[in-house]
Amino acid sequence: MEEMKDVVLEYVIEEYLEDEDEELTYDTPLISGGIVDSFSMVSLKRFLEAKYKISIPDEKASPEAFDSVNKIVELVKEFVG
Repeated sequence: MEEMKDVVLEYVIEEYLEDEDEELTYDTPLISGGIVDSFSMVSLKRFLEAKYKISIPDEKASPEAFDSVNKIVELVKEFVG
């Protein structure tokens, strides 16, 4: 599943990281760290749904579930067949 982690990390870096020198890891706090806001979380959810052909229920798409790449991958794996 490293590939999925890399896809999510790359998307977050390209879409949301303003400081090119800032380093993100799989455990970097995205929402609580201020990198991803609630609007960005929605676009990230849509990206994941389109990329992996899944549907993530809104009640599962919590800020806690989207707070790191590792947590996002755990969530996506629940819905990938």
